[in-house]
Amino acid sequence: MEIRVPTLGESVTEATIGRWFKKPGDAVAADEPLVELETDKVTVEVPAPAAGVLAQVLANPGDAVGVGAVLGLLQEGAGGAKPAAKAAPAAAAPAVAAKPATAPAVEHGPAVRRIAAESGIDPATVTGTGRDGRVTKGDMLAAAAAPAAAPVQAPVPAPARAPAPAAPIKVRAPSAPDDSAREERVRMSKLRQTIARRLKEAQNTAAMLTTFNDVDMSAVMNLRNEYKTQFEKKHGAKLGFMGFFVKACVQALREMPAVNAEIDGEDIVYKNYYHVGVAVGTDKGLVVPVVRDADRLTIAEIEKVITSYGKRARDGQLTIEEMQGGTFTITNGGVYGSLMSTPILNAPQSAILGMHRIEERPVVRGGQIVARPMMYLALSYDHRIIDGKDAVTFLVRVKEALEDPTRLVLDV
Repeated sequence: MEIRVPTLGESVTEATIGRWFKKPGDAVAADEPLVELETDKVTVEVPAPAAGVLAQVLANPGDAVGVGAVLGLLQEGAGGAKPAAKAAPAAAAPAVAAKPATAPAVEHGPAVRRIAAESGIDPATVTGTGRDGRVTKGDMLAAAAAPAAAPVQAPVPAPARAPAPAAPIKVRAPSAPDDSAREERVRMSKLRQTIARRLKEAQNTAAMLTTFNDVDMSAVMNLRNEYKTQFEKKHGAKLGFMGFFVKACVQALREMPAVNAEIDGEDIVYKNYYHVGVAVGTDKGLVVPVVRDADRLTIAEIEKVITSYGKRARDGQLTIEEMQGGTFTITNGGVYGSLMSTPILNAPQSAILGMHRIEERPVVRGGQIVARPMMYLALSYDHRIIDGKDAVTFLVRVKEALEDPTRLVLDV
């Protein structure tokens, strides 16, 4: 049986082999995880289609594979390694024959294709030093750095590059021998590559601006301290701050619909629903699961959803569908001790709210200087669609709701 790359979700056409959990000859149970795939959004485990023995591995860690590509072969049943070895050559024939259909997707990795697009160097003209003669990123960088290569390769891609000249490849200068021995080179994961690309695209595309305000968290903290024990007993989730912030943002989004909208070409798409993304940090990078229809949920229901997302994000079990379709995002740098920041937009959304650490600071109340637990709020937004007045008003509404949480209960 062929082990193939499953459908990975909307707009995801390629993945990178992370690791194999089994070796050829190992017995596997039906639905037991065989191999881990890293996509640009999540990590996916491919299960065994049936019980049997892993006969052959056709894709190695680090290889880029397209949807439907054959990853390996499984000898179905309880047979040992010997029958699997005999069956492998026969079964491998159709896999080899099918490779030309997927060759454009898997012949060269993402890094090689990117360098080819930027430098105009055809990978077919470069001598590969990788497995089976495959052209590697290092081969492409070396070709780009070679002085004689540029004149030969430049005329071929010139028409394609004419509308938007690409920046020259920046080849990293070699480290001193003493330093290089103490360096560690690790390939960026697919998720990290996508995070880097999307954040840079957001900066290059949007007219991004950040406005700030601060909020007195006394009322929310008093409410939380009074009811957190009862809340956890009844709902099975801790009463955090995020539920209050999500509800406060939804109220403000209703009043300022441009903050919940996005630009599509020459159109503005106003979203009459409120899918709030909540940024979660994991050891593999930042992911943003979405609390859907947050306007229809209570604070308790929001906290339950966020708790579930946080646990599954750390375990790598979030699905692609759970991270798509957000209309607005909240990110909390305060959990790491951040006092103030300027968050980057989560494209194609037009705004993102940054929370920060709570810190006692002197403020004036009734003519008296008193200490209050204060938090800085930062709203980064796309100035092409959101005016400064709307952005400032949005933050003021969030501040008012948090400083008087009764508003969140009464929806006023």
